[in-house]
Parts: sequence; C-alpha cells; structure tokens
Amino acid sequence: MLDNFEISVDRLEVGLYIHLDLKWFEHPFAFSHFKIKNEEQIRTIQGLGLARVRYDPALSDVAPRPPAAAQPARNEAPPAAPVEAAPLSPALQAKLALMERIKDQRAAAARIEDAFLNTARAIRDIEKNLFPQPQESMRKATALIGQIVDSILVAPEMAIHVMGDKMGGEEVYYHSMNVTMLSMIIARDIKLPQEVAAPLALSALFHDVGHKNIPDKILNKLDPLTQAERNFYELHTQYGVEIGERLHFAAPVVSVIRDHHEAFDGTGYPRKLKGEAIGVLARVIAIANCYDELCNPLNVAAALTPHEALSMMFTKLRSKFDPKLLQVFIRCLGVYPPGTIVQLSNGVIGMVATVNTTRPMKPVLVIYDEGVPREEAILVDMDREPDLNIVKSIRPAQVPREIYMYLSPRKRVSYYFDAGAGAPA
Repeated sequence: MLDNFEISVDRLEVGLYIHLDLKWFEHPFAFSHFKIKNEEQIRTIQGLGLARVRYDPALSDVAPRPPAAAQPARNEAPPAAPVEAAPLSPALQAKLALMERIKDQRAAAARIEDAFLNTARAIRDIEKNLFPQPQESMRKATALIGQIVDSILVAPEMAIHVMGDKMGGEEVYYHSMNVTMLSMIIARDIKLPQEVAAPLALSALFHDVGHKNIPDKILNKLDPLTQAERNFYELHTQYGVEIGERLHFAAPVVSVIRDHHEAFDGTGYPRKLKGEAIGVLARVIAIANCYDELCNPLNVAAALTPHEALSMMFTKLRSKFDPKLLQVFIRCLGVYPPGTIVQLSNGVIGMVATVNTTRPMKPVLVIYDEGVPREEAILVDMDREPDLNIVKSIRPAQVPREIYMYLSPRKRVSYYFDAGAGAPA
C-alpha cells in the first residue's frame, strides 16, 4: 500500500499510527490499527514476535525513530538465561477481559433477540385474532403491554438494541411494535406514571387498527397516492375509532387512534388540531410513528438511516411535533441511533448496535474487521474507549457492499429493549 510503510519494531514511537498484521485475538489491543499512546504499548508490540510493522504517515503525529546503529559483536549481550513465564501484561489482561465482555454481550444479544421475536409473534397473534376472539386478544394485549411497561419504567437503566430480520414476511407487525417501543422510551424519560404509560403503550400497539378497513392496494402502493386514495387512506383514523369503540377500548386509547396523525402546527388530520389541543399521548406517538415510517417505508429504496431520520425530523419536520418531546426523543436515541453505520476517529467503520438511554453518546458498536468472522464480530463499548469518537454517519450506499453486509444485513430497522432480568422473554 502506498500510504503504509514498514519499519522495524525498534523504531516505534509514541504518536505513530501502526497496523498489526495479526489476527484480532493474537494481540492484546482493541483494534488491529491504532495510534501508539505510550511506551507501555511500544513494549507490548515489541513482545508480539513481529520483526516489522506497518505505519501510516498521514495518520501519525511523528516520524519513526531513526534506525539503531549497528553495534560491534563484542558489545552484544550474552543470551539471557531461561526464566519463568512472566505474568500476563496489563494490556493482555485487558484484551482477555474485553473478549469475555464481548462473549457476555453476544449472549445478551441472543437473549434479547429471542424476547423480541417472541413479542413480535405475540403481537401477530393478537392482531390476527382481534375480531375472531376479541376478549381473549385484548386480555393477551393487556398482559403483554403490562409486562413491557413494568420492565421499561422500573429498571434503573435501559439499553436499546437494533434487531435483525428473522420473522420472514411478518414485517407488518414490526411497525406497531416499533412504535410501541419508541413511545415507551419517551414515556420513561418524561416519567409518565404507570397508569398513563400503559394506555400509551396500548394506543401505540393499536394506533393503526383502522388499516383493517383500508384496501391492501392502497396500503401497499409504492407510488405516491392519488388525492382520492389519500383521502380514503386518511379515513383509517375514523375507522380505527369505530373499531376501538366496538372492542371497548378505553377512552384515552380511542383518542390516540383518532389523533396520532395530528400535527403540532395544525397541518395534520382528521381535525387539524394544533399545539396542546392534541393530547400528550397522541403527540408522543406522532413522533415514534413518523420516525419508524422514515426508517422503514414501504419502498425500501426510500429508507432513511436512523441518523438521517432524526436529522430530518429536527430540521425539516420540526414544526410538526411537540418540540419538548422531540428533544427528549433525540436525547434518548442519541445523535447516532441504533442501526446507524459510522466511521470512528481511527478510520474504523462500525454500526451502532446498542444505546444506553443514560449514556446515548457512548453506544456499543459492531466493528468491521475482515479478519474476524461476522458471527464473532468485535463489539466496542465507546464508554471504555475515551480516545475514540464517532466522526460521522455513513449511508449504506457509501460503504462497500461486503462491509455493509458484514455489519447490517437487515432490510429494516427494528428496536427492542433490555431492562435487565425483568425484561419480557
């Protein structure tokens, strides 16, 4: 490579940006290329058995040390006597601890994905049986929502994970699930009491129940709707109210079904309500609903990245939403929400996998490393890497396909939460 040069390990210097041509598990560092921070790192690198390493002048702060002058043979030190194996260096201990953390994180991700799939299947069954078995479906919905609300509101911390696509053709149920989860993130932050949060979650689950009376050719149309089709589609809020009343939904739930497309600036429907004339629960769900529709439109080619969706909502669509609730939503997801592909200050590309709502600017990333199998991908907790930061988000189309497929082979962005042992499974 023209921008990389090889030097012997005795020429290493603090400030050099180096590349280790070793497998990730063969060295004690979090990354295989990085800027040397201290003399201890130099000693560790020199103990790896490499005669030479590559360095990148463009990313380095200094030049390598001059080559050591050849010493006369008589001055060479005699061979060292055999010694007992030295204890593990702090750097190697840190790497072993990192590998153990990654193992735990991977196990937690598998547990959370199982919970996500179980919840998605439960929502599928509830929606399919809503008319044939209304009482049983509502009993199951209330129990499911109660479990989710309890877990999210009570836990001291909550992590939001981006999920894969494993339902196979059941994506229609992801929207109501996403809106429910995203709404509860806001509810948790603004400290909604449980007796209010539960109707919010139930409203989110059934906010589009009126779609049952809209023809599939309108719901699934990829091209822009005609004005007549748009008028018909907007009737889903009225149909939803009728269905909700028939199924004896609570009044706050029916109100949200009617008003979740109202806009803070008065341009929404069906009643063109404005500002705080719109109930707070409907204002919450309007934000969650818009975000998910931007990330997961019917036409996949039009999908925005999570980062782009938040940016659009804050810049171009800000007048549509309660400004305080929108700020809460952005703060909880972070500038780089789960599912965003990012570049780090050391040039590494990764995907935001998990955001802790108490530390949204320090997410956990899945790191692209061609030398590491995808199923064993490196996970880096930015909270433990003070010298690293996210430089920018990257559109999937801007990264090579093999990197995108390694990091994020998903068609849509879906979220689930981890509130510890109390999370529904």
